[in-house]
Amino acid sequence: MAASRTRFYLDKQNAKWLGVCSGIADYTGVDVTWVRVGTVLGTILGSGFLVIAYLVIAWIAEPKPIGLYTDKEEAEFWQGVRQSPTRTARDVRSKMRDIDRRLADAETHYTSRNTRLADEIDSLK
Repeated sequence: MAASRTRFYLDKQNAKWLGVCSGIADYTGVDVTWVRVGTVLGTILGSGFLVIAYLVIAWIAEPKPIGLYTDKEEAEFWQGVRQSPTRTARDVRSKMRDIDRRLADAETHYTSRNTRLADEIDSLK
């Protein structure tokens, strides 16, 4: 079974301790430094609940499979899917419409009666 790109994983490759903060950063698209600063501040200012939550998450969550994303662009795409699936679907649909329109324009150009193009093709024969 292939790994799901829309679920939370511990990011052990970029981990400082257990990979929870880097996993949250990977999942949300927020810079890992800010997640770590927020975790430290929450631990200092909080009542200790954050430490317990951190340990529970580290115990429950699975490590991120190596090679889950092929490149940074794919990782950003899946972060967008997790943040707003409808917006991502709308963006993909818009890109496909644009590609379809450009392809139709190219097809119209090459299938229309273009005498100069036809003469160049005939001269190649």
